[in-house]
Amino acid sequence: MNIEEVRRQSTTPLGAPAYPAGRYRFTGREYLNILYRTDAEAMRRVVPEPLTVAEPLVRFEVMRMPDVTGLGSFTESGQVLRVEYEGEPADYLHAMYVDSLPSIASGREISAFPKKFGTPALYVDTDTLVGTLDYGSLRVATATMGFKHAPMSEDDARAEIGQPTFGLKMLPGYDRRPRILELVRSQITDITIRGAWTGPARLQLFEHALAPLADLPVREIVSASHIVTDLTLGRAGLVFDYLAD
Repeated sequence: MNIEEVRRQSTTPLGAPAYPAGRYRFTGREYLNILYRTDAEAMRRVVPEPLTVAEPLVRFEVMRMPDVTGLGSFTESGQVLRVEYEGEPADYLHAMYVDSLPSIASGREISAFPKKFGTPALYVDTDTLVGTLDYGSLRVATATMGFKHAPMSEDDARAEIGQPTFGLKMLPGYDRRPRILELVRSQITDITIRGAWTGPARLQLFEHALAPLADLPVREIVSASHIVTDLTLGRAGLVFDYLAD
């Protein structure tokens, strides 16, 4: 394979890449979102400057993604923190747990998604929408919501999932010092809401050393939503370089 052919590859291994180049279109993406209030100081400890914390709000989310161009079918869960950047509201991706290597590899290499391997699930149990997250053999989160108790407006659903999103891109050099250390911004586009509902919800987080969701404890459930949508994942762009003089 000559140099120009190497440059055209999306990633390794050559000839059998871990993921295709994208863009990535999600069809029938299903969310369970639970917005809760946590401890302000605990949240400030994990939000990197220049992002700031106004109100200590965390969204625990479980997403079932049955049809993603190039990436297949997988489920994802994690915590998204409500922050501000230059006075504007935004989301910060704090932790993501996924059951798909292509999703983990592409998220970390192409963008700034803090993805680790985990086993999330989203399903209906009689009259309850249930989202769970296991890390290894241990349960670290259980979320429940009344199934389709009340309609949610398309505008509210689109606003909830369409916020500007920030992530921290960290890549060490061969000397183990940072080679890339950047704050990047992305935003989903081409959103079609298929259905959206709200209802009563509860969330339990369990202590775990390597999946420490409980470090941002649940103090109050603020709202919950169940959203089914089609969308396109936007490209990430640099907003702050921590290594620049």
